[in-house]
Amino acid sequence: MSDQATDAATETFVAYRNLLFTVAYEMLGSAADAEDVLQETWLRWIGTDMQEVRDQRAYLVRITTRQSLNRLRTMTRRKESYVGPWLPEPLLTAPDVAEDAELAESVSMALMLVLETLSPTERAVFVLREVFDVGYDEIAAAVDKSPAAVRQIAHRARRHVDARRPRETVSASRTRAALESFQRALETGDLQGLLDVLAPEVVLMSDGGGIKQAAVRPITGADKVTRFILGGVGKHRSTVTADPTVANGNPALFVRVNGEIDGIITARVEAGRITGLYYVRNPEKLTRVASETPLTLR
Repeated sequence: MSDQATDAATETFVAYRNLLFTVAYEMLGSAADAEDVLQETWLRWIGTDMQEVRDQRAYLVRITTRQSLNRLRTMTRRKESYVGPWLPEPLLTAPDVAEDAELAESVSMALMLVLETLSPTERAVFVLREVFDVGYDEIAAAVDKSPAAVRQIAHRARRHVDARRPRETVSASRTRAALESFQRALETGDLQGLLDVLAPEVVLMSDGGGIKQAAVRPITGADKVTRFILGGVGKHRSTVTADPTVANGNPALFVRVNGEIDGIITARVEAGRITGLYYVRNPEKLTRVASETPLTLR
């Protein structure tokens, strides 16, 4: 490939990089693995005869999807031996992402966990069709299925996700308000404040990856969740601070204990109260959020 052709290929890849990263991240739930997929996509893209490519965006999405599928199958085996609940790697996102309701929901912890229940091919088809509106023919080429089969897979995946996704779409401002109440109660150890903001059926999932202490199973119920949170804070006589941020397209809290990064909390909010709390403490999933500039996903 000539220098001129290489420059043109590089310019095209950079133009679609955020899109490709988001496709990979939504399929994998790991920013680190998504970056590896982009590197693999780049190596294949730079070796492609550009004169044979009719639609550069579709071709790049196809490469990214195939590489993500390969990695997703490997990750599935890795998750089987994971200690405790597995949560997606938090991704700091630009504030404007939270104002795009569809995009914000597509990368939310709540929906990403629903996507974990799909097969690799179902997940790829759902992400490409429902999130990025890719045509059935293009998806078929990416997943090596017929367009008719892809339509059936898309229908099945959509029905599966719709049955499990949050019941209502909540604005960023309402989620932010609920998290502000949670933040005040957390920082002051206010038992009643936590009970007021948590829904009676709230579920807490914490991910320590076997490295940091976390509940080995989801905790259900406002009383149990409150005792777990305040017990952890009081046990170590720690100073806890929680700074507002935006993670996975939604308002979140960056938690520090005695000034040291402890984790990222995101929440699912319904009817003004928190019904789901997702606390990522695994240090291996926090290296990026501690140092990176928030991403614009498209």
